[in-house]
Amino acid sequence: MSSIVRFMARWAWPLCLVYGLYVVLHGHLTPGGGFQGGAVMATGAALMLVSGAWSRKEEEAHERRMHWLETLGLAGFWLLALGGLLHGAAFFHNWLAGAGGLFGGAVATGPNAGSMGTGGTIPPMNLAVGLEVLGGLSVILHGFGRVLREAEGDGEEEAGDDVE
Repeated sequence: MSSIVRFMARWAWPLCLVYGLYVVLHGHLTPGGGFQGGAVMATGAALMLVSGAWSRKEEEAHERRMHWLETLGLAGFWLLALGGLLHGAAFFHNWLAGAGGLFGGAVATGPNAGSMGTGGTIPPMNLAVGLEVLGGLSVILHGFGRVLREAEGDGEEEAGDDVE
């Protein structure tokens, strides 16, 4: 790809991350949430991969980070779900709702434009799902890229050099 395409991909990558994070964090108030925001963030990774803006070493490092991010998102989601059991309620119980603090604010009565602090466990779960989707889709994209490079004969990897 041309240097202009690589430059624009590098410029758009952080914008995709910020907009995806916005979609994730506002998912309990507006259409969107963890899956949609994670997919938007993974679009930035797709731009970087397709444009060739990352070197091979940068791609491998990004894939390793995305494996860890996927694991972190999944673990966070399950820990939030288990939190209900730890509070003597049901699995997936919204144990932060009404508890005060960052996400446990009380919902105002009457017309409400939406308050970020009233979602209980839903915003943190959206964030966990967003991290999971970003990591998972990015790993899939890296796998597709590796298969395409090998099919074109550009793959310099040996059979045992798969990224763990």
